[in-house]
Amino acid sequence: MKFTIQSKQLLSHLNAVSKVISNKNAYAILEYFLFELEGERLVITGSDMETRMTTFIEVPGAEGQGRFAIEVKRMLNLLREMPETGLTIDVNEENMEVNIKYLNGDFNAVALNGDEYPLKIQMNDTAHEVQLNQRDVADGIQRTVFAVGQDDMHPQFMGVFWDIKPESITFVASDAHKLVRYKRSSVKPGFEASFILPAKPATILASILDRDTEQPLTATIDETSATFDTGEYQLTCRFINGRYPNYEQVIPKDNPYSATLDRVTLLTALRRVSIFASVGGLVKLEFDAEGLKLTSQDLDHQTSAEEHVQCEYDGEPLTIGFKSVDLIDVLNNINCSTVVFKLLDPARAGIFLPTEQPEGEDLLILQMPMMIQQ
Repeated sequence: MKFTIQSKQLLSHLNAVSKVISNKNAYAILEYFLFELEGERLVITGSDMETRMTTFIEVPGAEGQGRFAIEVKRMLNLLREMPETGLTIDVNEENMEVNIKYLNGDFNAVALNGDEYPLKIQMNDTAHEVQLNQRDVADGIQRTVFAVGQDDMHPQFMGVFWDIKPESITFVASDAHKLVRYKRSSVKPGFEASFILPAKPATILASILDRDTEQPLTATIDETSATFDTGEYQLTCRFINGRYPNYEQVIPKDNPYSATLDRVTLLTALRRVSIFASVGGLVKLEFDAEGLKLTSQDLDHQTSAEEHVQCEYDGEPLTIGFKSVDLIDVLNNINCSTVVFKLLDPARAGIFLPTEQPEGEDLLILQMPMMIQQ
């Protein structure tokens, strides 16, 4: 089999597919790309057994058909050192020798038989197929994935939960200390389903979605896995087993105190004050009628910081502590010039909301406070 392709075009697609491939694999062939030539279409696949990514490239004038597997690192390293140029890739199907030619070079390698590559995850007969807007899905993942947990003892927190209703999709992520709920009521799936998409394929999916295209994302979903198809890329992955907690039950409904602040002003003040915090990163927020005072200290290194931030506060004087890195994450993931904190007492979760939300969107972030030593 033989085909010609532009080097930068091939590199772009291989870079995308390589995100699926793990550094450590149970099977050697998973350290290879699977190339399949189907007429004048080249199909390239990468897999880590749980997640599989495929891309499709038109290669006019291709000769023959077949499949072979070639090393990921070798192909990527070669293409990264090449200028923009046409490549001719010729595969001898008898001995699996691969010859790659361009204007000034000639490279040879031995491939593996593509028939050894793991098969695609098969969807069952009960699968639902739905057309989604690529921007809606990209926003849902990007607004929530930062809050995904890292604790292997609680695998249900290690992914983004999709709560699909006939009239909306809600994306949820939590590490048991913070929780993000992002609802898109502009999406009308027409059926009910729920699943936990692991963080790795969720992040990869967001990276291949085009927020500016009119091309839909086709999602095929069954009880154990999903396939997402953009036309150019196809991602198939297994879900995380386990029951996701009832996220609505943990969101406080009656936090009576409210503070409205400029997001960037608060964010930059937090970054400065956190430099002087102890190893745990505790920053105290003291709300009263005069505004907000941020303080931190590190007794071991004899450092401290205090900064005042203007805010509109409606409530009794309240002092509450947060881990600075968590609060910075929250503010970095709210796309609004001003934010609202809804609080109850120093031991209860705080609710963070943008003051303005686009039509059809509903973002809420919950953050548990830290204990303040008296």
